[in-house]
Amino acid sequence: MPQLRLQSFLYCAAILLLLAGGCSKVDYVKIEDPAYLRVFNNLNYSIGLNNKDEAVPFLTMLIDPEMDANGMPVKAAITGDFLDQREPYAPPYPSHVGSSISYKNPEYPGKENVLVGPVLNGFDLSSWAQIPSGKHRVVFMFRPVNNVPFFNLDSRLKKNILIDTTMVLDAKEVYTLHVLQKNFQTKKNGVYLRKENFQKLSLSDSLVYVNFYNMSAKGFEEAENSAKTGYEKSGALRYGIREHMNIFSSLFTSELSMLKPVYAHTNKFMGKLSRNSEVLEVSKYYSFPLFADPKSDGIQTNIWQRFDLMAPGMNPENNPYESISLNTDRNWAPINCMLDGKSQLQGNDNAAQLPNMVVNIHSGKYNPRSFATVNTIEIVNGNVYLTTIQRKYPAPIY
Repeated sequence: MPQLRLQSFLYCAAILLLLAGGCSKVDYVKIEDPAYLRVFNNLNYSIGLNNKDEAVPFLTMLIDPEMDANGMPVKAAITGDFLDQREPYAPPYPSHVGSSISYKNPEYPGKENVLVGPVLNGFDLSSWAQIPSGKHRVVFMFRPVNNVPFFNLDSRLKKNILIDTTMVLDAKEVYTLHVLQKNFQTKKNGVYLRKENFQKLSLSDSLVYVNFYNMSAKGFEEAENSAKTGYEKSGALRYGIREHMNIFSSLFTSELSMLKPVYAHTNKFMGKLSRNSEVLEVSKYYSFPLFADPKSDGIQTNIWQRFDLMAPGMNPENNPYESISLNTDRNWAPINCMLDGKSQLQGNDNAAQLPNMVVNIHSGKYNPRSFATVNTIEIVNGNVYLTTIQRKYPAPIY
């Protein structure tokens, strides 16, 4: 019997040593007075016969790189590798950490195992990386679409510089950096660095907030529709919108597969949206009540949001394009933020689809409980993206 116990102990010890050997230690270095940085690759074109000479928009970001005598990077203070085209939805938590489904990284830090931001003024900044504050050289490189780390690539594959710029990051500030196409005709690319302010505002827990940006390239709106074939998932938005648009919002509920408007929250004018990929000002936040539906119990709600982007002079109640499937002459583009991110209004197949802005999650003794969020909708050429930020919420009680 003692021998059996000894064999069992040795077997368990061997398993533990094997598991321990398969783990790798990550040594973190404390960053004094950091800034917080999140990076998106908005080069959302696809390669085809019309643009076969363009580089595939798969990137490596190098912060403060060291170059050799030939101008080739040999190392960097910070590397954000395998930076793929961003996904339509950036949720309020770091959803890509630890994922081994693909080596591709839809944002930075994303999958990178780095120091991330804290909870700041109640907002969870774990989707932002800590970066030393101060002046930095930032280089974006085109790289091959494979799983070989950038600095292990052949020398001939480490020469294609997309952007080489400098930027100053202030301590304890929150930044979102976008790689963008600046001109649709010339294919000129650039960056857009925005210093966020949501963490400094007095925002209510009972209101959902959203702001809007049109960061489309110059000339995209005016280009022929035949040149915009890579944006089929965006409904009428695939063909672009006018330089200046008005924003209308509506709230709906889903009850027994029926879509019902929320009283006093339909076709409300929110504000104006102008194309801008240069000026780095934060757009105004608009809001609507978390529990706008009078039937909700103050704990959970099933409201979802619809935004109509319309040319000046138009409104949702007098819309001549209502029955048109896609080509609205860039005068109207609806966006649905549905409960499942996929459903559509009955009889309407021209809306871009995004997830709901209300987060429903197990919290405390409630499963689910609804929480208000802070959101940003960004339009880049024919695509639309939603970024959601949330305050910390109580952990579930099981």
